[in-house]
Amino acid sequence: MVASRAAARPLRSPRGAERSTRPRIDLERRPILVFWETTRACLLACRHCRASAIPRPLPGELSTEEGERLIESLTRFGRPFPVLVLTGGDVLMRADLVRLATYASELGLPVAVSPSVTPRLEPRVLAALRQAGVKVASISLDGASAATHEGLRGIEGHLPATLEAIRLLREHGFTVQVNTVVRPENVEELPEIAALVHAGGARIWEVFFLVRVGRGSRLRELAPHENEDVCHFLVDASRYGFVVRTVEAPFFRRVVAWRGEGRACETGPLYERLATRLRALLGEPSAESRAQTKGTRDGKGIVFVSYDGDVYPAGFLPLALGNVRRRSLPDIYQGSPLLREIRAARFHGRCGACEYADLCGGSRARAYAASGDPLGEDPACPYAPVGAARRDDGLPRGA
Repeated sequence: MVASRAAARPLRSPRGAERSTRPRIDLERRPILVFWETTRACLLACRHCRASAIPRPLPGELSTEEGERLIESLTRFGRPFPVLVLTGGDVLMRADLVRLATYASELGLPVAVSPSVTPRLEPRVLAALRQAGVKVASISLDGASAATHEGLRGIEGHLPATLEAIRLLREHGFTVQVNTVVRPENVEELPEIAALVHAGGARIWEVFFLVRVGRGSRLRELAPHENEDVCHFLVDASRYGFVVRTVEAPFFRRVVAWRGEGRACETGPLYERLATRLRALLGEPSAESRAQTKGTRDGKGIVFVSYDGDVYPAGFLPLALGNVRRRSLPDIYQGSPLLREIRAARFHGRCGACEYADLCGGSRARAYAASGDPLGEDPACPYAPVGAARRDDGLPRGA
């Protein structure tokens, strides 16, 4: 049962709660997802862009041959091979995209693409990518109204173009993932966005919780208690036939665990509004929850390669670990001292004291953005573990 809370306050587990235990996945030797920012070039100039993308490629971009060497190196992780996500900027700005995707598929690597909605997203290109073996494509949808979505994207008519892109991707046989960055400006539209995801036949809804990097450093974040309400709403949304997962909000997994245990969780008025509208739009949920709770995080099961070959724990955590021009990605992933600390959950503050440190572990990117410490606590999470300092004892608060 989900119970209402009258005012925001620290969340605590019941007295005597034991540390969460889950089957451990061997992520020491291989990631699940490798993101390659193939280019910084993009025809859009979105207000939240992590990459601060520009219309033209930057000097130093990995060449086709260097890209193929990077792709080949992923096979050294061993099977099951990680999923290669070709992203940007706009991945469609790479003239050699189909060649790169074909090479990866021929080596047995699963390939996904993350294109921008621009005139380059056209049937001819999509047909070529499907022929190359690409099965999954993600599209960004950041509002259910033109004012909200286009206010972030800065292009008139971009909302109907995005909905058409989802339809076009499905028509070409792609598994479609819809990405949404949740912010104070669009949080009240989440039920309507969920309805669009449902109506569009998308298989996955991936909700990004803002980390203030790149152009997104000028945007506002939700407060921690609002993040908690959104997570409870997303559990509800996961019962309408599509997978729901989060980016830079691993505390979603704690909420999923609590709900799965039937725990009486405290929620606030934001959750009540979102949940009520979701049911008004889609009816009572009839499916089992499809909330994804794999215990990955920045640097644990996830690694990011920038346009120039620098390797980072994730796209939102700008701490370079090495460069694939000088050292193979498997060597960097397996040997990085920082990634070993992250994977061992050796965190500071509340994240270090938390019984959900392995299941969740907090956003390492947000910890770094907030304090300069990639092993610090995640200020976006309201949960105060038993024995940890309370949030009203001077702990950081979300912007």
